[in-house]
Amino acid sequence: MSDQIKLLVVEDHHIVRQGLVALLNTVPEMNVIAEASDGNTGVELFRKHQPDVTLMDLRLPGLGGAEAVAKIRTEFPNARIIVLTTFDGDEDIYRALQAGARGYLLKGMFGDELVDAIRTVHAGKTRIPAVVAERLAMRMGGSALTGRELEVLELIVGGKSNKEIGGSLSISEATVKTHINNILSKMGVTDRTQAATAAIQRGLVHFK
Repeated sequence: MSDQIKLLVVEDHHIVRQGLVALLNTVPEMNVIAEASDGNTGVELFRKHQPDVTLMDLRLPGLGGAEAVAKIRTEFPNARIIVLTTFDGDEDIYRALQAGARGYLLKGMFGDELVDAIRTVHAGKTRIPAVVAERLAMRMGGSALTGRELEVLELIVGGKSNKEIGGSLSISEATVKTHINNILSKMGVTDRTQAATAAIQRGLVHFK
């Protein structure tokens, strides 16, 4: 039994987590040794059990998935973590991989794809599906938005006018317009509506 791959599953949706655990425990060489429903508990359980591979949901209550990955990797540089999520925006992918994830899988995959990915990451390799790699290339190919531009973009997605954005950020309307022009240019879109749509699709802004 010592040659089994020890797994930690961090997923806040109970039914999804139980399904993952049940699936993985049917694989002879795999054993789910711990499970968590939030990021902080996931970090604590990693410290306690030091699993071979961790499956980490990206959107978690409290400490988010990318932040939890970064925290674990800071303490355990060799930690092998696969992000498993419904989010395929290029910014989500970028944050997770920057944090140190070895794999990024979408929840719509088949069970055998997940098992194969775990084996691959356990062997010290990375697993990033072609569609995810394509999104990541889009992110790397574009100019990154500044912190202020992201704040403006979030308010655009929230339906705020230039005047309202200026009031919220304590800047002039002229400055708001400059930020918006920069955002449109960097994102390769022509108006606010396209910017808002692209921001949600790419994971730059999430609905609360």
